[in-house]
Amino acid sequence: MAPRATTQRSRPRPAVPEQAGQPEQAGEPGAVSQESARQRRHLSVEEREARGRAARSSAPRSAHANWQAGPGRPDPVALLEEQAAGRVPELVPVRYGRMLVSPFTFYRGAALIMAADLATTPRSGIEVQLCGDAHLSNFGGFGTPERRMIFDINDFDETLPGPWEWDVKRLAVSFEVMGRERGFRPADRRAIVLTAVREYRERMRRAAGLGTLEVWYDQLESEDLLRLIRRAARRQPEDKAVRRRAERNIAQARTRDSARVFAKRTDESGGEPRIVAQEPLIVPVEELVDPGSEWEQSEELVRGLLRAYRQTLGGQHHPIEEFRYVHAARKVVGVGSVGTRCYIVLMLGRDSNDPLFLQVKEAASSVLERFAGRSVYPNHGERVVAGQRLMQAASDIFLGWISGRGLDGQVRHFYVRQFQDWKGSADTEVMMVPGANFYARICGATLARAHARYGDRIALASYLGGAENFDNAIADFSNAYADQNERDYAAFSAAVKSGRLQAQVGL
Repeated sequence: MAPRATTQRSRPRPAVPEQAGQPEQAGEPGAVSQESARQRRHLSVEEREARGRAARSSAPRSAHANWQAGPGRPDPVALLEEQAAGRVPELVPVRYGRMLVSPFTFYRGAALIMAADLATTPRSGIEVQLCGDAHLSNFGGFGTPERRMIFDINDFDETLPGPWEWDVKRLAVSFEVMGRERGFRPADRRAIVLTAVREYRERMRRAAGLGTLEVWYDQLESEDLLRLIRRAARRQPEDKAVRRRAERNIAQARTRDSARVFAKRTDESGGEPRIVAQEPLIVPVEELVDPGSEWEQSEELVRGLLRAYRQTLGGQHHPIEEFRYVHAARKVVGVGSVGTRCYIVLMLGRDSNDPLFLQVKEAASSVLERFAGRSVYPNHGERVVAGQRLMQAASDIFLGWISGRGLDGQVRHFYVRQFQDWKGSADTEVMMVPGANFYARICGATLARAHARYGDRIALASYLGGAENFDNAIADFSNAYADQNERDYAAFSAAVKSGRLQAQVGL
């Protein structure tokens, strides 16, 4: 039976301090009811603008510059240990090994740590649908159902309604941390962060003047992106390398599809293709099953789960119906996600030249929930899917959710999407200052477009204003929080060195 959404229900008061700028949230801090959000959108433009300006009094834009760890700040290592408790035990050291590479990779895995910190910072009281983990590596290109390539946010594991400031700060700090890893000068790092935040502010102000459907239809296609890069390269010759790299990345992304994965990851056994093991990163599902488990009949169980998943895709007919299940394997992905239960599922259509790979990824509680209120959805897979559909300009036709009893006997939630569907991303390891500036610009613009779809873009634009007060405050915050990230990374490294945490490097 497919999961279904429940009605809005009351949320417990999270254990975080009350914040300025949220008088309307008394009794339900960190979360806004769907009804109150609808009412605000039906205010006049002037009333929504006034609401944004009024928020400056209770949460001044300059106040966002401040970061200082309070005396009751949770131990960052303890938060990581808490997260590990619900993950696959043998994969947790792989996660720690990937986080250990640098302060930047640590930052990618530290979404819970930063969520706890952001909960203590000022809020304007204006809420949006949050990505929840909007660092720069969670943006990139992918294919739309119409077979166009667009640039957008591509990770929604932590999505939840909440304060828009949290996504902006998570993104801005990621550029500061990346810039330090690349050895950029302090002035260049600050300029890159300012570029991202300025673009967010200006795009939000532009969105405030658009009609509702114009905002919902707005998107950044790869060809538009290349035109922007080529125009910049004509003005600044040093940007020619940025153009060449972008053109190469987009061309490579168009080759990443199920056929490529099929050729790279499968072999034939008993007349049927099978996903090849690459332990511990890729493990065929049959190798994970304990003797006597109900999963010894894994093929029938997977088919049943896929039937339930089909019900979340809508419509009387869907391409999924033309594919049959062949094989599945657990696959390690990303940095922050390592240790969650993630599988790739091989399906075939008309013949072996017609493969489809699905990614079935575990969806646990968002790291934001203890600070912004519980999700209204009973299934966290549905939470992820709903948030993605709200924020992305176009979504995968195979995007759905499922729940079922896992290999460990526990009922778990998952979301499903295509695996490797023209997916492309920026390579931060070779990024130079011009490329980082351009990438910051398109990430800031993309985040603003995503926030404008669900939040009160008019109030938010009014709060931000036309000057650079907010931009400079976030640049100051980014520098201070990047220092905090380095201290947390040092504590994490010490925990590994002492044996408190076990890390497996090089995977």
